[in-house]
Amino acid sequence: MKLDVLRFQFGSDATNSLLFIDQKFECYGLEDEIRDKKVMHETAIPKGEYEIKFRTVGGFHTREKARYDKKFGAGWHAGMLELQDVPGFQFILIHTGNSDENSSGCYLLGSTQQDLDLSKDGFIGSSRLAYESFYPKVRDSLLNGEKVTMEFKDVYDQKELSNKSTEDVMLTGMVDAKMDKMLSEIKAIKSIISKKIV
Repeated sequence: MKLDVLRFQFGSDATNSLLFIDQKFECYGLEDEIRDKKVMHETAIPKGEYEIKFRTVGGFHTREKARYDKKFGAGWHAGMLELQDVPGFQFILIHTGNSDENSSGCYLLGSTQQDLDLSKDGFIGSSRLAYESFYPKVRDSLLNGEKVTMEFKDVYDQKELSNKSTEDVMLTGMVDAKMDKMLSEIKAIKSIISKKIV
């Protein structure tokens, strides 16, 4: 199974993304902001592809197991989903939460997402619903012995963004000017043709 995280909005304190499972949209994601140098509990997961395995120790696992086994029955929760071998990071989990304040470097899931221009900490809603839909898919793949990976990609390199036109990109004003010129040339040609026909 392949999970793809496509990060598309980069705020001062959070990062918004879309999460796909085998190229099909699953839900929204939220992380801390992207930094050149890591700040503990305040840095997004580095770009790259990481294997996911169960983490069956720790307070998070104990709390979630008790919560979900009570809600869905014993065995629903097989372990926290942990990203493996993330450079400079440890215990990076996929879990529920609503803002980057709930993250501490982990990846949060949600069914809705707020524009980062409205809230610097970001906000994703219905996190439990998104997690409860997502988790069994990954859990079952892992229990079946499949390899599950998660790749983090940015829609664009933030430093290369520009509002200037290039050979392959034209601004709206340039398109309008070219259209006006073409229309006036067509009018002139029509005028010449109509004079020759008469």
